[in-house]
Amino acid sequence: MAETKITVIYDNPTDPEAFESAYETQQLGLARKIPGYIRFETSKVWPKEDGSPTPAYRMIDLYYPDYDAASAAVATQEAGAFFQAMGELSTGGVRVLFSDIEIARD
Repeated sequence: MAETKITVIYDNPTDPEAFESAYETQQLGLARKIPGYIRFETSKVWPKEDGSPTPAYRMIDLYYPDYDAASAAVATQEAGAFFQAMGELSTGGVRVLFSDIEIARD
């Protein structure tokens, strides 16, 4: 089975400064406690040059060995604490995706 990635996509918050001040502890700190991941990445969407809103604001990606491991991870107390805080912090909306990692072959 291929690796599975859980992606959290944060839409543009209503108050970016408030989001940023809480992001490190209320999201990154809690996400790092979710067990079983093999890789952890975070990213922030570059602002658009014309000043218009970006299609998303930030993302967190947690990589797992397979779908079963990812599914087990989101059923833990640690994930529950993360998702609760995510709901409170994500004033602009949030999406969570499970993806099958595909490796392009030459």
